Amino acid sequence: MTIKVKSVPSVSVSYARSGVSTRANVLGMRPMQEQAYEKRGEQYLLIKSPPASGKSRALMFIALDKLENQGLRQAIIVVPEKSIGASFNDEPLSQYGFWTDWHVEPKWNLCNAPGNDNGGKVKSLGVFLDGGDEVLVCTHATFRFAVDAYGIEAFDDRLIAIDEFHHVSSNPDNKLGQHLGQFIARDKTHIVAMTGSYFRGDAEAVLAPQDESRFDTVTYTYYEQLNGYEYLKQLNIGYFFYSNSYVDDILNVLDPAKKTIIHIPNVNSRESTKDKIKEVEHILGELGDWQGADPATGFQLVKCLDGRVLRIADLVDPTSQGKIQESLRAAEMNTDRDYVDIIIALGMAKEGFDWIWCEHALTVGYRASLTEIVQIIGRATRDAPGKTSAKFTNLIAEPDAVEGAVTEAVNDTLKAIAASLLMEQVLAPRFEFKPKNPESGPTPGFDYGDGGYDPDSCNVGVDEETGTYQIEIKGLTEPKSKEAARICQEDLNEVIAAFVQDKPALERGLFDEELIPEELTQVRMGKIVKEKYPELDAEDQEAVRQHAIAALNLTQQAKQLITKENDGTLNTALIDGVRRFAMDVRDLDIDLIDRINPFGEAYAILAKTMSEDSLKQVAAAISAKRTSITPEDAKVIAKRAAEFKRERERLPSLTSSDAWEKHLAEGAAAFMRFRAEGRYE
Repeated sequence: MTIKVKSVPSVSVSYARSGVSTRANVLGMRPMQEQAYEKRGEQYLLIKSPPASGKSRALMFIALDKLENQGLRQAIIVVPEKSIGASFNDEPLSQYGFWTDWHVEPKWNLCNAPGNDNGGKVKSLGVFLDGGDEVLVCTHATFRFAVDAYGIEAFDDRLIAIDEFHHVSSNPDNKLGQHLGQFIARDKTHIVAMTGSYFRGDAEAVLAPQDESRFDTVTYTYYEQLNGYEYLKQLNIGYFFYSNSYVDDILNVLDPAKKTIIHIPNVNSRESTKDKIKEVEHILGELGDWQGADPATGFQLVKCLDGRVLRIADLVDPTSQGKIQESLRAAEMNTDRDYVDIIIALGMAKEGFDWIWCEHALTVGYRASLTEIVQIIGRATRDAPGKTSAKFTNLIAEPDAVEGAVTEAVNDTLKAIAASLLMEQVLAPRFEFKPKNPESGPTPGFDYGDGGYDPDSCNVGVDEETGTYQIEIKGLTEPKSKEAARICQEDLNEVIAAFVQDKPALERGLFDEELIPEELTQVRMGKIVKEKYPELDAEDQEAVRQHAIAALNLTQQAKQLITKENDGTLNTALIDGVRRFAMDVRDLDIDLIDRINPFGEAYAILAKTMSEDSLKQVAAAISAKRTSITPEDAKVIAKRAAEFKRERERLPSLTSSDAWEKHLAEGAAAFMRFRAEGRYE
C-alpha cells in the first residue's frame, strides 16, 4: 500500500512585485547591474547576486569599461561548464543605451570549440594571449590547464572574470583557488568574481581570508531581486517525506499543470531504484498514457486523465540526450510557454540552465551540497508573464526502522533540514543590527512604524526599497575593524551556512533534550567564527558571532510565530513573521537571543511530519554518539566562564539552578583537569 507523503509546511515568502529589479536605466542597466557598474574601477570585485538578476550582462558592462577606459589588454571569461558559455554571446548593448556592444569572435568562445579542455583549447588560449582580440570565453578546466601551461605572468594586465565563483575553494587541493591566490599575490590582473551562493556545500572557505579582504563586494539579495519582479510574487520552499519507492508517491507532490523540473536521485543514492531509465518510465506512467515521441523535438508525449497532452523532456536516457539538449536550447524555450511542460533530469538542468516558465523545482533525495540546492531553486525563480508563484520541493526517503543504512538515512534528513534553514535565511530580508544605547536615534530612510522612533525601546526600522530591516539589540557588540564590519554587513549567510552544516550542532540542536542553547549559540557558533575568521581579534569575532546568531534566531522565531498560529497547516509568511517577532519583543537583548535553540523550530516541524518510529530511531542514532566535553570545547567554555566572573565578580557555580551557569562551571572544571593532564600545549 502506498503511504501518503507527509509534508513539512513550506516557507512562503511574498514579494511586492514593484517591477524595480527588471527596470533598466538610461544605459540599459537593471538595478543590480547599475550597482556593479558603479564599482567598475575596483581591481578585485565580487558580485553576489541570485540567478536571473543579470550577472552576465553586468560583467559585459564592467569588462567593456576596463578594456576601453582602464588600460586592460584583454578579458577572459571563465565558466564552469560549456553550456554556460552561451550566457556571454554577442549582445547589442548600444540598442538599450550603452556606448558600445558586446562581441566575442566565434573562434574565441572556446565553449563551442571541439576537443577536450587540455588540448587544442589550451593552445587556442595561448594564441589569444599573443593576439590583438579582446574577449575570450572558456571553461574553468581550460583556464586551469592554460595557467599551468603559460604561467601566472602571461595573464598580466588582463581581466579574469570567474562565473559561478563558488566552485573556487581555499583548499590547497582546489587548483582554481590555488591559481587565484597566485594572481592576487602577483597583483597584476583584475578579477571579477560572480556567484549566486557565496558558500560551498563542503563548508570549505571560497577564498583565504587575506585574499577575500582584497575584494570589494556588490551584494544583491534574493529579497531585492524577487521584490522587484513584475510577475512572480511568491516563493515556497518545502521538504517532504515518503515511504517505499518515490515513484509511487511522486504525484502527491507533483502537479502536472505546473511547469516542472524533476531531478531524480543519483543511481548510487539510497533513494534510487538503481535503474534510472525505469524510474523515468514509471514517472511517465504515473502521469498518464504514453503517446509516443515528438519527431521534431524528441520530447515524450503523455496524455493525462484530463485529456491534456504533456510534452516531457527526458534528459536521463543517454540515447536521446543529445537531441533533447538541442531542443532545450531553442529560442522557443523562453518565448513559448507551451513548448515543454516537464523536464526530467539527473545531473543536468541545474547551474546556468535557463527556463523562465519553470514554476516547480522538484528534487528527489538530498543533493550533493547546499550550493547545488540553491542552484536548483534558482531554476524556478525567473520572472515570466502569468507566473505568480514558484516552489522548490525536496522529496526525501523517511528512515526505515528495518533499514540497514540508518546512518545514511539520518544524514540525508539532517542535510535536508540544513538546506531548508539556509534557504529561509537566504530569502529573508537583509538585517542591519545596531546596539541599543542612550545615544541611539533614527536612521534616515527607515520607517519605524506609526509611532515613529521610540528612544526608550528597541526599535525596528524597515527600508522597503532595499529590503533592509534595522533592528536594535541591547548588549550587542559592534564590529571594530573594517573587515568585521564587512562580514556583519555582507557575509552573515556564509557564517550561517557553515553553522547549519555543522553536524554536531545540528544533531544536538534537534535531538538533545538536555541541550543548553548557549552551547550552540555561544560555544559552537563561536568556534565556527574563530575558525572561519582567524585574522579577527576576539572582540570582532564575538561581534560576528552575535550578528550571525541574531540573524538566524530572528528568522527562526519569526517562522515559529506564524507556524504556531496556523498550527503548521498553512504556509509561513516569513517576512511578515520577521516584522511581527521583532516588534513583539520590543526589548531584544543579546542574552535573550543566545538562549534560543536555533534548531528548535526545525524539530517541531519534523516531529509533526515524520512517523513516530522513524523519529525515535533518528534520535536514538544521534544520542548514541553523544560525547562529554572535549578539551577544545572546554577551552572555549572556560573563556566564557572568565567573562562571567568579570561581569558578576564571582565564579559560575556547579550548583546553580541556571543551566548555562552550571555548564560554565563544568567547562571550567574540565579545562583545569585537561590542563593538569597536559592536554594543552
